[in-house]
Amino acid sequence: MASGTAHHATGWAAGVIAAAIVTHLHADGPWHLYVALTFIGGVAGGSAPDWLEVAWWSKKRRLWITHRTLTHWGIGWIALLAWSYHRLGHLPIAALTFGFACGGVMHLFADWPNPLGVPWIIQRHSLNWWKSGRCDLIVVAASWVAAWFFAVHGMPHDWPLAPLRRLIS
Repeated sequence: MASGTAHHATGWAAGVIAAAIVTHLHADGPWHLYVALTFIGGVAGGSAPDWLEVAWWSKKRRLWITHRTLTHWGIGWIALLAWSYHRLGHLPIAALTFGFACGGVMHLFADWPNPLGVPWIIQRHSLNWWKSGRCDLIVVAASWVAAWFFAVHGMPHDWPLAPLRRLIS
């Protein structure tokens, strides 16, 4: 698991990535409002898999679900990302949701290298590169390199969701 600080930093990078994609797709809305919402969603989504586990309705604020289970499920985050990407330009809330999903996926990428791993499909998978909290600088730097790439180049044409561009144009 990356540290909370690393998740916040990668969440900001996810917000930049999502906002760049929305801008390049010309789905930015009036006065670029959707770009701002996308960025805010990305920042919030960067730490969401962890704070969604907290029982905010109880006084003790303990976890209501085991760490790295449902809230870290890769298929759920990727499905939300694909759905919101498909709805960009058609549904105003899609921009915020797209940013949130980008942040959530970035969170999973940050947690993936440590031994606990993340449940991408059914069971947890780990890259086993380093222990929790170590090498946060590598994770943060990689996320910001990706943010720079998307900000400069937009979405690559061979990205798996690129064919959906025709649907929102």
